[in-house]
Amino acid sequence: MLKKSELIFSVILVPLDFIMLIVAALAAYFLRFQTLASLSPVIYEMPFWNFLNIAASMGLIWLVIFALSGLYTIGGTRRILDELTKIFVACSAGLAAIIVLIFFNRDLFSSRFIILAAWIFAIVFVSFGRLAIRFVQRAFFRRGVGVHRVVIIGEDAAADVLVNEFYKNQGLGLKVVKRYKKFDDEAAKELQDLWQTVGVDEVIQMQSGVSRDETFNLIDFCNERHIVFKYSADIFSVQAAKINIRDYAGVPVAEIERTRLEGWGRVYKRIFDIVGSLFLIIITSPILILTAVAVKLDSCGPVFWSKLDDGSPVQRIGQNGEPFHYFKFRSMKPGTHNLRYTELAEQDLRKGPLVKIKDDPRVTRVGRFIRRFSIDELPELFLVLAGKMSLVGPRPHLPEEVAKYKKNHKKVLIVKPGITGLAQISGRADLDFEDEVKIDVYYIENWSLKLDLYILFKTPLVVLFGKEAK
Repeated sequence: MLKKSELIFSVILVPLDFIMLIVAALAAYFLRFQTLASLSPVIYEMPFWNFLNIAASMGLIWLVIFALSGLYTIGGTRRILDELTKIFVACSAGLAAIIVLIFFNRDLFSSRFIILAAWIFAIVFVSFGRLAIRFVQRAFFRRGVGVHRVVIIGEDAAADVLVNEFYKNQGLGLKVVKRYKKFDDEAAKELQDLWQTVGVDEVIQMQSGVSRDETFNLIDFCNERHIVFKYSADIFSVQAAKINIRDYAGVPVAEIERTRLEGWGRVYKRIFDIVGSLFLIIITSPILILTAVAVKLDSCGPVFWSKLDDGSPVQRIGQNGEPFHYFKFRSMKPGTHNLRYTELAEQDLRKGPLVKIKDDPRVTRVGRFIRRFSIDELPELFLVLAGKMSLVGPRPHLPEEVAKYKKNHKKVLIVKPGITGLAQISGRADLDFEDEVKIDVYYIENWSLKLDLYILFKTPLVVLFGKEAK
């Protein structure tokens, strides 16, 4: 259900974008004719008012391009990265439009510098304006103005994560007003009363294994009352999410596409990993050095955990089930790894393929700190650079853990393991293994560079403000 505040903010964006485009054009104009005139003499004249008229005309054309790019879609809380990406694409399309106009009318414009500078300034200023509006809108959300009242149906771990996220991140504009285990007659009656009194904008179904009849009843209920229906029940467990159909002699043959990370997608991701890991190694090098010193001073033993208790190298399982030599900063006392399977087995929190020890006594003082902020995993950047891991992907697990995988779990081995992943920003240690696998499979089937960027930008926020890693 569309909120009046959403309409107002969407309408404000149009004149704001136009103002930012004019400011960008003026910044480029004065940079060329005032600041840089002494460095590079101006060989032509362009009266200010003539330029302003041209800039205003171009600004109107760009607004049309912005609209076609989906920048004025009303309603919903778009991701910041999605919006910034659309701004870049729309401004680039606007630049192309100007180049085409100049080709047909050379008298329109002559300065290549002003064109390029205006393009860069437009991206910066429009993005700044959008971020300012988003900041104001989220401030209203935190005061309860314009929020969407949401009802959650489901009681699994994924529903817990969603409720917790909406509660903590009030800037999303989503407030959970009620939660039901399932949609039955009693829930329908209560939801009807809630809709008539408080109001309900969205219903999100998070049940696993829900019957078709229950789902259709809920959809009909929402449609009759103009409530937005959303679901996330088994969306991550769909085994054939991507299907390619090719015609052979008139016979259609369908192929289940395992991942987009084939062909050029694999090339793009590898280039992204090399550039990204090099950049992150450089900017985190002071942290790497300080951590190495702290680990060495805190307890006896090596700086890196790279060998098991018997002296054999630590291995993790990588792409296609291939093992690779693994290392990270040591966060535990030496020679205590195997205790997870003997003396500490009773304290295992996960009771599945993975082992997570509650209040792990093996962890050192420095180890507890670097685990809390995932600093112990920073050396994995070198494994990314070497091609054994990726910046984003399913987490790599030990051979004995992978040996306990069920058949459906092994799909996560299609791609390289990652330092961070969609599952990690969706709950860190709170998700059970089945939910983690479903989310990782969804990532594998729906990979894109934009998704990788979103996960990388979200990871520091989750590490700093999320729950402790166990």
